[in-house]
Amino acid sequence: MDIRMDTGVSDPTCDACDVVTVPTRQGLEAVDILRRAAREGVGSVIHDDGCDTLGFLVPPGTAAAWDVPGSTCLETDGRGLSVDVDAEPPVEGSDWLLPPGEADLATDPAVLRAALGEAARLIRAADSCR
Repeated sequence: MDIRMDTGVSDPTCDACDVVTVPTRQGLEAVDILRRAAREGVGSVIHDDGCDTLGFLVPPGTAAAWDVPGSTCLETDGRGLSVDVDAEPPVEGSDWLLPPGEADLATDPAVLRAALGEAARLIRAADSCR
């Protein structure tokens, strides 16, 4: 099966985006990493009310090949997660950390994979210094 995992521009409409969820601490580190990288943008990011997880919108089809430890990628397959710049958070009890319109609609999966890996290494290093 051929899955798009290139580092090109994300689908601008993000119809039926998949969602990568990660623990908040790792997700916030990844957002910082992505925002500091001048050439790579971060797409829309959502957080839950309990602040336990962050969800990164990624292009449809990402879930089929997602295998990053400590994260989950959910395939929406057109079940109500079509995002536009005027969108409310797609899940009740959530809110946008980076809403559509202030960020790209979706984060490139390869770029997100690298940022999550770097975030995990930074967290391990910080925790080992305690």
